[in-house]
Amino acid sequence: MTTIGILGGGQLGRMLALAGYPLGFHFRFLDPVADDAPVDTLAERVRGDYTDAAALDRFVAGVDVVTYEFENVPVATARQLAARVPVYPPPQALEAAQDRLVEKTFFRDHGIPTPPFIAVDSRTDLDAAVAQIGLPAVLKTRRMGYDGKGQALVRVAEDVAPAWDALGDVPLILEGFVTFDREVSILAARSVTGETAYYPLVQNRHREGILRRSVAPAPVTTPELQALAQSYAARVLDALDYIGVLAIELFQVGETLIANEMAPRVHNSGHWTIEGAETSQFAQHLRAITGLPLGSTAARGHVAMLNLIGILPDPAAVLAVPGAHLHLYDKAPRPGRKVGHITLRADDPAIFDDQLATLRALLR
Repeated sequence: MTTIGILGGGQLGRMLALAGYPLGFHFRFLDPVADDAPVDTLAERVRGDYTDAAALDRFVAGVDVVTYEFENVPVATARQLAARVPVYPPPQALEAAQDRLVEKTFFRDHGIPTPPFIAVDSRTDLDAAVAQIGLPAVLKTRRMGYDGKGQALVRVAEDVAPAWDALGDVPLILEGFVTFDREVSILAARSVTGETAYYPLVQNRHREGILRRSVAPAPVTTPELQALAQSYAARVLDALDYIGVLAIELFQVGETLIANEMAPRVHNSGHWTIEGAETSQFAQHLRAITGLPLGSTAARGHVAMLNLIGILPDPAAVLAVPGAHLHLYDKAPRPGRKVGHITLRADDPAIFDDQLATLRALLR
């Protein structure tokens, strides 16, 4: 019996456990939230801070391998646990992904294109960075930003001061704005045995910084574009001695790809794989970190994922749409909160488009 410890108790942890129970795995979670967590009905949760030594001792006792469901786990904690049990992805992957300046520098150093970027630690730095990069640009916190948080779009010179006032109390990075054709992401997996696998490119649609919809495989994708994305992912996997599922979000401009950010974990843009791929990203991650053979990443026809943000739809209306699957995270709805998602799958592209339009109308 293999027991997997997961740092974090949100919906990604919940879906990892749901994927792992058919494989015979047991789970324990560590999460500091005082209220109910999405994993609480599925497994034991140690409630404690990620730096609480006593909580870490309770969490790791009897665990065979540790992973995480979000990337803001302290690197020092991951390294402390790695001295006792295997931790995957490795702590160096956390370190590379947690700081946007470190992440962009890592991409650049490994030949992966990025927008132009400059570190900003003062208002003087910001003015100099704007002069060098030009406008429009995006000012971001280097750490802890997600789902559009910690970002300010600087369109014109008059936006500089408000952006600084909103974000300027922490280390920042200014990035050039990319006028992209579309947003895509690549999911890759690498096992402790060295086996690798890549999912088809996914086309994503964001609004207010939050992922709203993913379509897989990404329409009108050439084999060359898929190969380019996989080559970037392979460089990251190799450089970090990576184990587990990795996601890289990219801007497509013509036939080029520009890296936006990476997530060293299972990812929102991979939720479509639960019903839409031969092997879900969650089962794949567990296979990778425990040394089981990786599964096929082939898509099952045409697939879409629609995030449920802040609202719970009528389940009967959703499930009346052929090919629709509803996933609720056992989270109370509130504005901007991810409370679930819908996966839609169809073999016929015309039927798929009609069913997707029906689901989108239900969520308006």
